[in-house]
Amino acid sequence: SGGERQRTALARSLVTEPRLLLLDEPLTGLDAERKAGLVEDLRAWNAAKRIPILYVTHSREEVDALGERVIAIDHGRVVSHGAPMEVLDAPRRKRLAQAAGFENLLDATVLDLREQDGVMRLRLGESPCEIEVPLAQASAGDRVQVAIRAGDILLASERPRGLSARNVIEGRMASLEQRATSCIARVDCGVTFVVHVTPGAVRSLELAAEKPVWLVLKTHSCHLVD
Repeated sequence: SGGERQRTALARSLVTEPRLLLLDEPLTGLDAERKAGLVEDLRAWNAAKRIPILYVTHSREEVDALGERVIAIDHGRVVSHGAPMEVLDAPRRKRLAQAAGFENLLDATVLDLREQDGVMRLRLGESPCEIEVPLAQASAGDRVQVAIRAGDILLASERPRGLSARNVIEGRMASLEQRATSCIARVDCGVTFVVHVTPGAVRSLELAAEKPVWLVLKTHSCHLVD
């Protein structure tokens, strides 16, 4: 099987006791179970040998499981480096945001800067929808892109009140897609947001197409990307 072939190839590489190991997409094409097994093998071997591994991947899950330091490369140029959370949880490039699992990449226009509050206000697309994001190098009228992870958005069936989160956006359920352990909601707020919710939340909130809902976004969950 493909899993056994990759396990054998990996074992042959490790048995030579290398001083440095380069692995280029070693788990591509494997199912989740085989991939998890090989990740555990690699983690155990690295813990025992402490040999540097240069691991090339497009998978956020593999980075989270194995990575100690991340170097992000875009078109042959290093665009970011550091600890995995530093690089992948606050991406500065659109392609890096996509690789890191930011499902919402939205065009926006800067409306104004509020330096005293450390935020600036954006209008999303051509919609009336406005959000606050962390203050950045920009001017009113600039066109920007904002990245937001689907798992960082809360969904409510009634208008929330008394929150520290600065962004509460009214919308309407556009669609709901069932996955193995979660559901993907698409919400029309003038622009479309992708939101991850649990099956239990779908039942308790009685989510369905056309239902009015509200999205809650913390300011620091919104990242400007180039």
